[in-house]
Amino acid sequence: MSQLKLEPIKFPGVDLKRPMIIAGPCSAETEEQTLSTARLLAAMGVKVFRAGIWKPRTRPGAFEGVGSIGLPWLKKVKEETGMFIGVEVATAHHVYEAIKHGVDMMWVGARTSANPFAVQEVADALKGVNIPVFVKNPVNPDLELWIGALERINGAGITQLAAIHRGFSTYDKTEFRNHPQWQIPIELHRRIPELPIITDPSHIGGKRELIADISQEAMDLNFDGLIIESHYNPEKAWSDASQQLTPEDLKKVLDALVLRRPSIGDTPRNALDELRKKIDQLDNSLLDVLKERMKISEAIGKYKHENNITILQSRRYDEIMKDRTDRAVSRGLDADFAIKIFESIHEESISCQSAIMNKELKSKEGK
Repeated sequence: MSQLKLEPIKFPGVDLKRPMIIAGPCSAETEEQTLSTARLLAAMGVKVFRAGIWKPRTRPGAFEGVGSIGLPWLKKVKEETGMFIGVEVATAHHVYEAIKHGVDMMWVGARTSANPFAVQEVADALKGVNIPVFVKNPVNPDLELWIGALERINGAGITQLAAIHRGFSTYDKTEFRNHPQWQIPIELHRRIPELPIITDPSHIGGKRELIADISQEAMDLNFDGLIIESHYNPEKAWSDASQQLTPEDLKKVLDALVLRRPSIGDTPRNALDELRKKIDQLDNSLLDVLKERMKISEAIGKYKHENNITILQSRRYDEIMKDRTDRAVSRGLDADFAIKIFESIHEESISCQSAIMNKELKSKEGK
């Protein structure tokens, strides 16, 4: 269990009631674009303005941000609108430049958090600084790496710390730019319940039409806030145009959010407890069924060993996956959900059979 030393995120004079909202363009492109977007966001009540100054890009030649010349634009945003300003940092130089220009908060990006050396460089540069620092999850779904990045920043004395969930890269084709894999931030919250978690629906979705649903799911999971990309003219944005909202559309998304109670009173709890008991009973039944299934896998492993048959039978596997997926769909279950379950069961069955065959082999070798 991680032992982070944390204190609440503070922006003086701002009531950070849930959800905390951070908004602004993917990139600060020009002074006019930055200020125009900021004015519109300030008018609708946004208190924390984000804009990319240095942009890590996958391929050289893409727009990589305007660099330090954009920081005075953010300073003007702060002076004119009263909003707090935040930028992504990936090097010690970024940290020093941001501090010099009065940046109020920083975040460590997904590519940086995947590299412990880069995170440590940022952490060392932050020593002696007392501002909120947020850490995005690494591009790959590695919870330990994410926690390690948070620990490095915390170890530099940053106690106003939060995590940003921006989804995870995957080779599989999905509707998301970065698959949310909600179970990972949920596990982070279980391990470090006092750590605020901010969801980034822009980078999870990659398309503006997905932002509302992702934002609502984050609220349903009781996460603490949203960091959303907003541009006064998204169609002409220099980076990530398809995932940015106009301030007007952002307001519609935020106004439509349903904020549910994080806890429940005694009266409805009785009904909820009864439903949870049923879940517990069904889970126990599932475990009993899986236990029996693995006993059969052991018997199959012994038979295959005695008859010199390979463990993997591809045709049988394909038949099972199609049959079980069809049966799941006919029962109203999601096909992808069924596939994941039976892939896991098959993997465990293979492991079980392999252990049986290797045990028999070692037994013979020992004689």
